[in-house]
Amino acid sequence: MNYKFVILFILLFSCSPIEKEIDINFKQSYKNHGFALIFNEGDYNKKIINKYLDDRSLIIFQKNLKPETKVKITNIINDKTIVATVGKKAVYPSFYNSVISKRIANELEIDLNEPYIKIQELNRNQSFIANKAKTYDEEREVAAKAPVDEIGIKDLSKKIKKNKIIIRTDFNYLIKIADFYYYKSAESLKYRIRNELNIKNVKINELSKTQFRVYLGPYKDLETLKKIFKKIEAIEFENIEIIKLW
Repeated sequence: MNYKFVILFILLFSCSPIEKEIDINFKQSYKNHGFALIFNEGDYNKKIINKYLDDRSLIIFQKNLKPETKVKITNIINDKTIVATVGKKAVYPSFYNSVISKRIANELEIDLNEPYIKIQELNRNQSFIANKAKTYDEEREVAAKAPVDEIGIKDLSKKIKKNKIIIRTDFNYLIKIADFYYYKSAESLKYRIRNELNIKNVKINELSKTQFRVYLGPYKDLETLKKIFKKIEAIEFENIEIIKLW
């Protein structure tokens, strides 16, 4: 009798299927909403930032991306964008999603009291829209290498009638911890945060039937937001985001 065959048959048909719940990563390329730290020499001298950044630089410091990665930085408040390059690895306070130069802050007209931005990794073949009047050298380099039909250029000389949009700029933010495929996974993290970190304001938002977001907040002031963000770092999720409520 072929005992190997019998053993294989038992293993195949006696074991029940195992449903493995995975922390689903929904992003195709890295992106993060959060506050930028605008470089100044005072922070460098105090060793708050361990690397120097020139005021006119289009280099940024970003912990999650490799050096030389191209990124699009967007001022969420006014929708202005600029393309920059990730520099060498640097140490800076983890509350911030990046360190940017004064040039970038000025070009994007960032509110120094609320420097809220979105960082998005640009893949080599990814299309993006660049303002014709604001196409910098780095953007031209990317545009020259990309297929023509993948880049849209806004002609700012054309006057297009648009309805006036009123933007609310009240300080009102959530801390997004993670998105999950299974509700049970989201619920498990919710209770872990409550029990281990003693944070009570943990919620789950059902974005779709297969996407459940765990978040904290809202928070109405910067100091409270920073305090809770520092506390939540103990769970060691790599891409915690700060989301503005409009």
